[in-house]
Amino acid sequence: MLSRTADHLFWMSRYTERAENTARMLDVHVQTGLLPQSVDDVEKGWRAVLGISELTQAYDKKYDVLTQKDVIDFMVRDPSNSSSIASCLKQARENARAVRGALTTEAWEIQNATWIKMQGYLQTNALEQNPAEFFEWVKHRSHLSRGVTIGTMLKDEAFHFIRLGTFLERADNTARIIDVKFHGAKESSYMKGQNGHQQSQQIRQQQSQDQDAIAADPQIDFYYWAAILRSVSGFEIYRKVYRDVITPARVADLLILRPDMPRSLLSCMEQVVGNLKHVHNDISSDTERFAGKLHADLKFSNLDEILDAGLHDYLTRFFERIFELGNRISRDFLVPLNT
Repeated sequence: MLSRTADHLFWMSRYTERAENTARMLDVHVQTGLLPQSVDDVEKGWRAVLGISELTQAYDKKYDVLTQKDVIDFMVRDPSNSSSIASCLKQARENARAVRGALTTEAWEIQNATWIKMQGYLQTNALEQNPAEFFEWVKHRSHLSRGVTIGTMLKDEAFHFIRLGTFLERADNTARIIDVKFHGAKESSYMKGQNGHQQSQQIRQQQSQDQDAIAADPQIDFYYWAAILRSVSGFEIYRKVYRDVITPARVADLLILRPDMPRSLLSCMEQVVGNLKHVHNDISSDTERFAGKLHADLKFSNLDEILDAGLHDYLTRFFERIFELGNRISRDFLVPLNT
């Protein structure tokens, strides 16, 4: 397959997945914003969303103050923000159009119709009236895109480049959604400590005290973590797996280390490694080995080790390695990023 064709397919799926995950991240903060909290805590939460998405500087250049409305507008419809949902869906459609012949009619029509309908949304106040409904629409269109790809496309190199882009992007964004909660780890009552070991001890102590915490304020604790889980379609899965109260440590375990959780980091990396094998070429061995090491680190880790290292530090390191893996894939298979 020509590298330019592979590049368009890869980025089509990445932009589609990125739009969905941005919608998920915004949705969870809109939900948790309805819970009782101080104005300062609300601002810190939205600052964390911008920080994790690496958009703080771009936002501050455009806006003098931070408000929920402006953050949502910036991350949904702002054309100057290349990571906004509108920009992502536009880029997904443009990449699909460039390789129209490599896609089935159904796969192309989903991308095209999504962008057309998105333009209609942008011309109304539907986002302001009901942001949750809009975010659900974005997620639904992404589900349709994946389903049509799986259901109608030949399982050839084109298919595997699409799937590779999907799961690489999903791994990065799932880690970001998790890290939004722990972005302000130094201020968190159960993340403070001089070192990773002390942090992990305090997190485990917090977990053992959850029953008392929930008894003291059950609604806030439950709805916050339920919102986090729902943002990754994990609430029902959590209840099925653990059949107990929702705790931060178990949420981290589910979203990082569970191979049967579709959006966990481990599950995503299993898919990345598998799809890399299907598109192997003469120069990709080192990239496959790099991906295999990242997968193995997740597969053979346990939660205590991650907490000992510090969850935020662990996720930061994961971001760096995913970014490096993306660069290696571009170098070996696609149009180099610096051209």
